[in-house]
Amino acid sequence: MYGAILGDMIGSPFEFDRGDKTKEFDLFSKDCDFTDDSVMTIAVGEALLAVGKEATVKEIEEAVVTNMQDRGKRYPYAGYGGRFRHWLRESNPKPYGSYGNGSAMRVSAAGWLYDSMERTREVARATANVTHNHSEGIKGAEATASAIYMARNESSKEEIKDLLKSLAQEFQQIGHVPYKEKDKVYEDYKKSLNEAYDKFDINESRSKFENFANNIDSISSDKNKLFRERDRLVRIYEQKRNELKTYDNNLGFFNISTKSGGAVLKEMEKRIAKAKDELVAIEKKIELIDEKL
Repeated sequence: MYGAILGDMIGSPFEFDRGDKTKEFDLFSKDCDFTDDSVMTIAVGEALLAVGKEATVKEIEEAVVTNMQDRGKRYPYAGYGGRFRHWLRESNPKPYGSYGNGSAMRVSAAGWLYDSMERTREVARATANVTHNHSEGIKGAEATASAIYMARNESSKEEIKDLLKSLAQEFQQIGHVPYKEKDKVYEDYKKSLNEAYDKFDINESRSKFENFANNIDSISSDKNKLFRERDRLVRIYEQKRNELKTYDNNLGFFNISTKSGGAVLKEMEKRIAKAKDELVAIEKKIELIDEKL
């Protein structure tokens, strides 16, 4: 609970910051404050403690609704989303199919209170289902609570990583998502998954770089192999840089006043961002080899 609330407060100044990731920042600044995530984390924790470990799903859901509405009224300006803000004021609140990350942000108590993974997941589903009853909202709560349960029971990072990967594979098999919602569902999913990876220092890009570094260490005594690997990366780098130039040149040909033109432009911007990230990753690999030569 301390970790969830402190993380919320420390991260609050950066919630809508889309700048570069860095570890160089003050833990507490004048802009730090608790947000709706802390309010709802406490509400859920209090509800679970009040009903006890043997409570039925119905009892849990009723207690969570009561506590969340009570806390929400006591802290009305904590930064709730629009639909959730209306839900807090309803006399007979119903779930509204949210697939956002709010269910995951408030569920940490479920990861601490129960003695089995099955019960942890069952309770996590119940806390999500009162608002975030979309399959992705429920899965987010289950994944977070499960990772906490595994961490407190001394599971290794690799075991927790395997759990997250299995949930990622489940997402791929979920079936049809309405076309108009698919981009937002996917972006929310990737954001939540990367946040979970970050917490265990196992995000995808870092993991790939660590694997590369290990491979370079294994051949560090063979200068010829190092030079060949460096030459290979330089060729890839030049190829990616040429691709980026092509993308930049093509941007001027799109008519963004039409719906199709805007969609193509959006896709092209995604490709440009990806290409830039790949160039940075290759540069880091070349620098690592240069240190060995």
